[in-house]
Amino acid sequence: MIEEALRSLRKGEIVLVFDAANRERETDMILAAEFVTPEHIKILRNDAGGLICAPVSAENAEKLGIPFMTDIMQVASKKYKVLKRLSPHDIPYDEKSAFSITINHRKTFTGITDNDRALTIRELALLCKNGQHERFGEFFRSPGHVTLLRAAPGHVINRKGHTEMSIALMEMAGLTKVAVCCEMMDNKSGNSLSTRDAQLYAEEHDLIFLDGSQVIKAYEEMIASMGEL
Repeated sequence: MIEEALRSLRKGEIVLVFDAANRERETDMILAAEFVTPEHIKILRNDAGGLICAPVSAENAEKLGIPFMTDIMQVASKKYKVLKRLSPHDIPYDEKSAFSITINHRKTFTGITDNDRALTIRELALLCKNGQHERFGEFFRSPGHVTLLRAAPGHVINRKGHTEMSIALMEMAGLTKVAVCCEMMDNKSGNSLSTRDAQLYAEEHDLIFLDGSQVIKAYEEMIASMGEL
């Protein structure tokens, strides 16, 4: 199943990934950022309905110079005291938020349209793919309408979130380590889409559905075979 998912990602297709029953208990739509199109954004917006984000590997984040949002809040809290009280230290399913800054590409207008968000995300991936990280500020502005997520170093080895699973999938697929993810929401319950309904959606749309444990196991096996674990 993992190999099928990696083939789908290389073709620019969406895959569905459920994280874990003891974590967010959510299924995300995930695809490679370098292949994202306005049509993908439309599908994520209409059929998933969560927050459209762009996970970035720790290595790319370091080269781009983007911080965690919590780091920005900590520095700014010296002037804006309320930010210290807003610290997300009580996340019920995790120890640390992956949120970083929000961006728009400088060629976008408002930045929120399907066309604009696809452009921003794709160009970010291509910037990283081409090793032009130092030109980040030349081509992008912040704040914007694309939320960047900064993966933990070693991603799924050290953190088991969708951010890290997205980057692990990109790495295993041999793609640029910038992804797109969006949580699948349920219009009826007002909660996240149930795992069963997410599986049914995958079947109806001929998409690969993965459990997060499959992603973690496959990545651990890959790096073990390389003598890195």
